Amino acid sequence: MLGRVLIIAGSDSGGGAGIQADIKAVTCLGGYAATAVTALTAQNTHGVSGIHEVPPAFVRAQMEAVLSDIGADCVKTGMLASAAIVEAVAEGLAALAPDVPLVLDPVMVAKGGAALLEGSAAGALISLLVPRARLLTPNIPEAEVLLGRAITGVADMERAALDLLALGPKAVLLKGGHLEGDELVDVLADGGGVRRYAGRRIHTRSTHGTGCTLASSIAAGLARGMDLSDAVECARAYLVKAIETAPGLGSGHGPLNHGHPLAARLPGCG
Repeated sequence: MLGRVLIIAGSDSGGGAGIQADIKAVTCLGGYAATAVTALTAQNTHGVSGIHEVPPAFVRAQMEAVLSDIGADCVKTGMLASAAIVEAVAEGLAALAPDVPLVLDPVMVAKGGAALLEGSAAGALISLLVPRARLLTPNIPEAEVLLGRAITGVADMERAALDLLALGPKAVLLKGGHLEGDELVDVLADGGGVRRYAGRRIHTRSTHGTGCTLASSIAAGLARGMDLSDAVECARAYLVKAIETAPGLGSGHGPLNHGHPLAARLPGCG
């Protein structure tokens, strides 16, 4: 099944994150990627030097153009930039794709520290899109903003994931990469309880776009008819290989190897 994924996110001129990473991940995992661009960024492996937002009405126009013709089996959102864009996306989904599952990656800050979501937009995200999500995929700093409290340790992550679940999404994947230590734990919470995914941290500077890549990889799995747990397993395996085989480009936080040879034949992903 060629799952169709509509990606609503910002463009990364360096190609490591954002729309560019999303398209690569979805394509390499056997899906079809369409896009609605929310913002243009000037960035490289050292950070973001400029942001140009797309007018909300034109974000909505892109969504309408795709959904009225090509359609979508899953929608993935990334950088939404402003409350006005969040509102436009929410209205567009309600009108054009009310039953299509949404993977919501609440992108707030770039790897280099630049803000990718206006402070005033967090409330709009929580009220308009979080309850609509099939899966919410925050990292720890994003979850701290959404919950208004600090998160320390894996046990605290589990409590936080359940509290995020209470905001309305059907499932939450809280990513633990910002915690210290050689063991990296992600936590998945849904109606069936809480599950931990543990692995060894890969010590590398090539981590630009990991969040975008993971969320889009899960969206690709859901679009192809996988259940959530299988889609998460596949996406995490794909991400690990993409980090391990990263090309080492740039002198800052480098991009991943989205097109690694194992992408098409990872266990459970074919």
